[in-house]
Amino acid sequence: MATTLSLLRLSLPTLSQKSSHQTHSKPVDLPSPARSTISKHSFVSIHPERLISETTHLLKSASLPLTALTLPLLLLEPKDALAVDGEFGILEGRTFALVHPIVMGGLFFYTLWAGYLGWQWRRVRTIQNEINELKKQVKPVAVTPEGSPPAEARPPSPIEAKIQQLTEERKELIKGSFRDRHFNAGSMLLGFGVLEAIGGGVNTWFRTGKLFPGPHLFAGAAITALWAAAASLVPAMQKGNETARNLHIALNGLNVLLFIWQIPTGIEIVFKVFEFTPWP
Repeated sequence: MATTLSLLRLSLPTLSQKSSHQTHSKPVDLPSPARSTISKHSFVSIHPERLISETTHLLKSASLPLTALTLPLLLLEPKDALAVDGEFGILEGRTFALVHPIVMGGLFFYTLWAGYLGWQWRRVRTIQNEINELKKQVKPVAVTPEGSPPAEARPPSPIEAKIQQLTEERKELIKGSFRDRHFNAGSMLLGFGVLEAIGGGVNTWFRTGKLFPGPHLFAGAAITALWAAAASLVPAMQKGNETARNLHIALNGLNVLLFIWQIPTGIEIVFKVFEFTPWP
């Protein structure tokens, strides 16, 4: 290819000289405006057919065929594989457009899992309160005049049996480390959720050059804000603020409802991606 381009550089001035010689040897009667135009733009050839013919002949006689020039140009033309104008490359394609729905679908199920872990940790705390309330209802054990318990042990009362059951349940819950697991799950959900919520809007702009205000966009923005609001209550929750704990649960419950309501509009957008966006 370098050899061919070198030949072109050497041959084009020669052809220009030939065409100039022919022009001076055979003057053509042209109106005065045309003469002034040609004098100002001396590079315009009077015989373009002859110039094209001689250039093609030189290319055929070169060491590399003409396809050596055209093949790289074909390989560098990317617009057939891109969604809009090819300005952002593969970022406009179907592959990156499908990242958002796949990640958000996984985050929806991860939200349910994080909620389960949080409820189990709440159960560890509340079950102790139940045990304490039941202990207040247990009647004192009768003793002998000497102050010792009776020789025959009486069967446990229903309240005592309930206390024993809850105590065993609490021990099993503590083994699950639900507090730390819920904190870690919530942190990952907040980080990946906010990142992908913003990434979805950016990807839409890559593909279309604009955003589409509507239910899906507004619900996504609300979900992102609820994630941040629920996370902001954690310091107060760690100090034992019961109001903050209840508000944390309410915000995340609303978040799940918005997530479920948003699924049909998200599926509709995925269908549009397959309709209007090519691979990759």
